[in-house]
Amino acid sequence: MSYPATFDVETPERIDNWRPLVHWLLAIPHAIVMYGLGILGCGIGVVSWFAIVFTGALPGGLAKAQAMVIRYEMRTTAYVGFLYTEYPPFDFTTSSSDPGGSPVTLDFMPELTDRNRLTVGLRMIWIIPIALFAIIIFIAAGIVWFVAIFVVLFTGKWNEGMREFIVKALRLSIKVNAYAMMLTDEYPPFSLED
Repeated sequence: MSYPATFDVETPERIDNWRPLVHWLLAIPHAIVMYGLGILGCGIGVVSWFAIVFTGALPGGLAKAQAMVIRYEMRTTAYVGFLYTEYPPFDFTTSSSDPGGSPVTLDFMPELTDRNRLTVGLRMIWIIPIALFAIIIFIAAGIVWFVAIFVVLFTGKWNEGMREFIVKALRLSIKVNAYAMMLTDEYPPFSLED
């Protein structure tokens, strides 16, 4: 069985050489929206925590809104990181399954009922080991992404090994976010493999 949060991105074979230099600039409107959505996501996470601890269930509306926040953030991150070239939509569809319209696909299977109140109650403590693992992976991914700027700048395409490592790091991020934001009780694996 796969983890209840999935991520995939379709990277074009050729990328314009100039894209690594300006994608971050083109994404400034999305970064502003992403900042606001990040605050909203934290608020949804807190409300979800209380809802699960006291009722043992996650309301579907909260799960869908949290999925939208994470999906928006990851689409923007993948665009800034020049993993795809199509400008990301300003899409605020609250849905667990991906609504489409982007080369980045994120699907969530949130657990709505029969939640483990203990694992949710202690979530901020139990997440520490996987968060430390994720930080190490993200530091390595940042270094690889920096080198990839020059690879794409001079060759016009991603090195497949570098691209695959970045995508796996983003998948880990999705899993950790889904766990941290109360979408699932399944602990994220200490692995970059699916």
